[in-house]
Amino acid sequence: MAGNDPGARPLAPALKTPPPASAPVPGTVGRQRFLAASDDPSAPVVLLGAPLDATVSFRPGTRFGPARIREVSEGLEDYSPVLDRDLTQVPFFDAGDVELPLGDVEGSLAAIEAAVDAVAGRGQLPVVLGGEHLLTLAAVRAVHRHHPDLAVLQFDAHADLRDDYLGVRHSHATVMRRIGELVGFDRVYQVGIRSGTREEFAFGRARTRFFPLQLLEALDHVLPQLADRPVYVTIDIDVVDPGAAPGTGTPEPAGVAPSELLAALYRLRELRVAGLDVVEVCPPQDAGDVTAILAAKLVREAILSFGSGRA
Repeated sequence: MAGNDPGARPLAPALKTPPPASAPVPGTVGRQRFLAASDDPSAPVVLLGAPLDATVSFRPGTRFGPARIREVSEGLEDYSPVLDRDLTQVPFFDAGDVELPLGDVEGSLAAIEAAVDAVAGRGQLPVVLGGEHLLTLAAVRAVHRHHPDLAVLQFDAHADLRDDYLGVRHSHATVMRRIGELVGFDRVYQVGIRSGTREEFAFGRARTRFFPLQLLEALDHVLPQLADRPVYVTIDIDVVDPGAAPGTGTPEPAGVAPSELLAALYRLRELRVAGLDVVEVCPPQDAGDVTAILAAKLVREAILSFGSGRA
């Protein structure tokens, strides 16, 4: 049975006044757009930026992630040779970034939740650019409202299962613990994990669907269990080895290769993906934009993989 999230707040509007006509998703402000984005707010896929950077415990700068991912997307083609599909075949709308009240974690989570709820409530697929990993709690709250049987699939270097971090319950280090309390720990699937406390690993092995030190091989067990149910996919870019993706706030050596993560993404194409995010891109720590470019490619492949059935 899914439990109640003890830290949940009533869904609040992200703006005190109605959004202007140019902001079809509440609380968002349009800036630059992702490669080949449509002008149609009713497109089957909606891209949102969530520049949350409030509880980072090592190297800050994830607030710049959404903007940089969009900027470097212009260096990619809109065609995927693996999927033999291009972005003109899967219309998506870039709603811009959710405006967040700096220094207000709860207010920021409420604003992100309101924006994602508006997208999910129209039957569109929300794809969220981070921003630190705590934003996933807000996005999952919104999607779970429309899909009570939601499962969550996490790609990450870190377990993120602490009950609190230095006394704080809402942190990027506790996000999967809070999500498990919301959807039920037996609906939380964790793959690629290679870092955490002894207590987190014990908790994961006992409570969640926990596959540490595995990625592609873990999917052999995970995918049959996720068939025919809505799934929220969260990709923390630090699941990739920092030698290939240095632009992240909490790098952890001995991660997967970008090709392995992309192969895992392609294997999810038969799932009913109800929401997705790519988080923890930290441009100030990046080298030659390699991490941002990888994130942009993941977003392109995700739109083409999971948006085609909605077009």
